Amino acid sequence: MTNPNRIHLGVALDGAGIHPAAWREPSARPDELFTPEYWVRLVQLAEQGLLDFVTIEDSLALQSSEFLRGDNRTDEVRGRLDALLIASRVSPVTEHIGLIPTVTTTHTEPFHVSKAVATLDYTSLGRAGWQARVSPGAEHSHFGRRDAPLVGELFAEANDFVEVVRRLWDSWEDDAEIRDASTDRFLDAAKVHRIEFEGKWFSVRGPSITPRPPQGQPIVAALGHAQVPYEFAAASADLLFVTPTDVASAVRILGEVRAAEQQVGRDAELSVFVDLAVFLDGPEETASARLNRLNATGRALGEPPAVFAGSAEELVEHFETLAGLGYDGFRLHPGVVTDDLPRIVTDVVPLLQRKGLFRERYEERTLRGLLGLETTVPNRYAAV
Repeated sequence: MTNPNRIHLGVALDGAGIHPAAWREPSARPDELFTPEYWVRLVQLAEQGLLDFVTIEDSLALQSSEFLRGDNRTDEVRGRLDALLIASRVSPVTEHIGLIPTVTTTHTEPFHVSKAVATLDYTSLGRAGWQARVSPGAEHSHFGRRDAPLVGELFAEANDFVEVVRRLWDSWEDDAEIRDASTDRFLDAAKVHRIEFEGKWFSVRGPSITPRPPQGQPIVAALGHAQVPYEFAAASADLLFVTPTDVASAVRILGEVRAAEQQVGRDAELSVFVDLAVFLDGPEETASARLNRLNATGRALGEPPAVFAGSAEELVEHFETLAGLGYDGFRLHPGVVTDDLPRIVTDVVPLLQRKGLFRERYEERTLRGLLGLETTVPNRYAAV
């Protein structure tokens, strides 16, 4: 991190909030969930709070309360817009905040994802990321091209997928475009490279049709709950979200992540963020009372991630404890996005600022810069 005492903070956006009953709250706007204005307002609010990034959840199956399979419930939010397209809509009307949509690696092609995320990096002027996820569950029934793979194979495929995407991002050197009308040369063909990737799941010749993104390598994020995804993140990602439930598990998980880095031979440490579902005290109702009331609807919030319900002061103390263990930041899942995101911005961020733990203004232009990562990324194909 640029400032070793600074805490990085992102927020996860998914429908009306992470609680299944969030859409029933008085502040919620369920009739707007599929409108662009809803998402624009949420991301602009997060940017007002100077947050590092928003992630936008997505999958290729309807939301479900059942692990790895669909359900028939009609009393919870079902359906969503495409996360990458939401990010593309939001990018021109924001200026600083990072945009990290979720895109599966299981039923998509790396060539398409590479140019889509590169395009997002262009439209956002260097603020793009991508949360790579595998699809082991009900999503498979929507596709008929192959048998359902094992989870271990999904992550092995995801490693190759990200490798292809990264090579395609590098397939154009930064100065490949000449754009000189006087010599009738738009492109230096010697600086546009085939990637010639051959693997078990993909055979991709390249090059990309999109020039190298402004960041060179947009952020690749991953979510991990166990050793296999930790190793995937260590091999392929820049940013990892993990789900400790208490201090003891936070210590253990960080140790497992660092061990995974050694296992795959990673040089630089991953940036590791704690995932946390957040319910904050309000002027008329405590967070605990609100959480109990929401759970009483018969739609109790499951885990992971861990659930925090309390005051902004208590949340900041929790941040300080986990940051002291070596975590780089936190991704907050608002319990009810229309209640808890405003409180993150107006209550939590000012407390962090007063402690000198959070930025007073955006100081970096790119998402890589905001996260304190290398901003000039060497191109693997460029001549030294």
